[in-house]
Amino acid sequence: MSLLRKIGQLVNDAQPDSGRPLRPNEIALLRASRELLNPLADEMAVYFYAILFQRHPEVRLLFPANLDVQRSRLLQGVLRMIDLADDPANLAPFCRRLGRDHRKFEVLAHHYPAVGAALLDTLARFADGAWTPHLADIWSRAYQLVAQMMIAAAEDDAAVNPAVWHAQIVGHRLRGPNIAEVTVLPEAPYPFVAGQYASVETPWEPRMWRHYSPANAPREDGTLTFHVKAVPDGRVSRPLVNRARVGDLLRLGAAQGEMILDPRMERDLVCVAGGTGLAPIQALVDQAIRDGSGRYMDVFVGARTADELYGFEDLLRLAQRNHWLSVRAAVSHEEIPGLTGTLPEVLRKFGPYYRHDAYVSGPPGMVTSVTQVLLDLGVPRGRLRRDPFDAPALEAAGAAGGTASPRRLDRIPHQQLRT
Repeated sequence: MSLLRKIGQLVNDAQPDSGRPLRPNEIALLRASRELLNPLADEMAVYFYAILFQRHPEVRLLFPANLDVQRSRLLQGVLRMIDLADDPANLAPFCRRLGRDHRKFEVLAHHYPAVGAALLDTLARFADGAWTPHLADIWSRAYQLVAQMMIAAAEDDAAVNPAVWHAQIVGHRLRGPNIAEVTVLPEAPYPFVAGQYASVETPWEPRMWRHYSPANAPREDGTLTFHVKAVPDGRVSRPLVNRARVGDLLRLGAAQGEMILDPRMERDLVCVAGGTGLAPIQALVDQAIRDGSGRYMDVFVGARTADELYGFEDLLRLAQRNHWLSVRAAVSHEEIPGLTGTLPEVLRKFGPYYRHDAYVSGPPGMVTSVTQVLLDLGVPRGRLRRDPFDAPALEAAGAAGGTASPRRLDRIPHQQLRT
């Protein structure tokens, strides 16, 4: 059955009622329409921002000059909200995080209706014949619910926290090929927990934010240390590695992330880090040492070459002073004494980990493969934490499927409309 026909049946089964929460069949309609629009996500984003900026030119100043990355984030967030539409226990925290995080963009309550109107007009244009008054009513109510939660969260956060923290670079040193350790001192206390990540804006790319995990638990002097790898065409990472100097000022958004230690748990830990994913794992080790934890912690650190295996000797020294800490390295592209191979290959030589909590951080492909190995080695899925290192709340949304060149649904090949 085509999605157009499926949507039509769902619409016929329901009647609009703007004053009540969404019913299960209406949530199903939301998801069906989302599936229909997934292939057009990129074109929808271009159209959405075009009409939003045309109607409200002042809103353009809230976005970076280069919209290549930002363009997809709104729709990703919307898709994630739809996925959680019948899961209020997770939808509410997700929206609260978004509301707090959007304070750094200087988003105010009166911006939400403008965004909502542009979003609905975009959906109507690209849904074409599938768009009906009832479907518009459902999308409108869903957006209003989300917007209300985001606005309330922003207002609550404004009562206790600044929108951003200005932070001065107080330390900068190279730790490996294209990798820098950047230490900053915020002008006001910056609340975070070991394992979380912060969004960072540099003076060289205003309004362009990237996300880095502090490599430390909270310190008495208030400093945070980030590990930054300069990636090709990295508009934030390359200046942070190659241009930043002591005295430069950065801005930090509120800390996010759930890859933190639960002090109530007594299970042993297995932690796996690839590349600069070492930062949050190093922070967890730091926190465990400060807590005087008696939990055994197995740490695996991976890199392609020995030169890229920065920070490993620091962990080894910590392991020598803490009997409960075990540290192993995996090098995949160079023959060196020790464990050779990728992190998944090396990890399979150990375990099982039925009684462990697991933490994984690093490049997305590595996180995916290591996660499967840990599941194979017995880690229950509910005990595995793997905050997407480069993907906080809004970007953590499910990717919006593939792209399609047609501008209207009636031009999509018939097979793409099948369920």
